[in-house]
Amino acid sequence: MWLRRPKPPAAEPLPVTLYRKQGCGLCDQAELTLAKISKRVPLHVRTVDIDSDEALQRRYFLEVPVVVVRGEEVARAPISERVLADTLAEIASHRR
Repeated sequence: MWLRRPKPPAAEPLPVTLYRKQGCGLCDQAELTLAKISKRVPLHVRTVDIDSDEALQRRYFLEVPVVVVRGEEVARAPISERVLADTLAEIASHRR
């Protein structure tokens, strides 16, 4: 008789913040890239429009999109999907 191995518990999604602004093609691409990566690495992506906050606008105006995990910037424009995927997978693996 074959016994099935229990499935490991599902990993908690990694909280990721994407700082972006409306009308930004690179920001749209970064959002799609994060959605694609989230199929391999569980992510909970929160998008923040920098135009909603003057301090964020001053900080990130010429740098969006910016990806932040746990308060640490992990990517900014231009964003490489491969590098970002590797970075997020590495961060997620250290949470277990």
